Amino acid sequence: MFLCLYTGIRIGELCALQWKNISLSENAIKIEHTMQRLQSEDPKALQKTRIIVTEPKSYAALRTIPLPEFVIDVIKPFASSPNTYVLSGKCKKIVEPRIMQNRFKAYLAEGKIEEANFHSLRHTFATRCIEAGFDVKTLSEILCHSSVKITLDKYVHSSMKLKRSNMEKLKPASV
Repeated sequence: MFLCLYTGIRIGELCALQWKNISLSENAIKIEHTMQRLQSEDPKALQKTRIIVTEPKSYAALRTIPLPEFVIDVIKPFASSPNTYVLSGKCKKIVEPRIMQNRFKAYLAEGKIEEANFHSLRHTFATRCIEAGFDVKTLSEILCHSSVKITLDKYVHSSMKLKRSNMEKLKPASV
C-alpha cells in the first residue's frame, strides 16, 4: 500500500511486482506485469476463477516510475532475490488483488477510517502530486493515462486548501 501511495500503481500491478522490477541503485520501479482474477472459461472446472499474471493491457502501461530516495530507504530492508514477489517475499507465492483489497479494508476499519476501495490510493497519489506542484503531463505519464484530460477529470481532486493557495497567487506584488 505504501508503494501505491507514492507511485500511483494499480492493485494488479502491485500484486504482480517482483524485486527484479525495482532498481534500488537507479531509484526506479518498472511496471511490466499486472495480476488479475478471471472467470474460468471451462464450465466444468473445479475452480470458477483463476489468477493470471500478464503484461498490462496497453503498451503505455509498460513504464518506469522514478522513486524518491525516502521510498528507497523504506523498501530497501525488505529487498529480496529478483524473482520473489514484493508482497509475499516468495517466488511461487502470490498475494492476489482480492486479498490486498480485503487487507486494505481491514486496515481502514482498524484505523476507524471511512470505507474506501484500494483504487482510492491511486486517486490520493494523483491529488497529492498536483498539490505538490507536479506538472500534469508528468503525472499523466506516471499514471499511464492516454491523455492529461483523463488525469485531471478522473484522478485529481482539488482541496479547499489548494484552491485557497491558488487564489492567493492573484495577489498583486505591491499589496
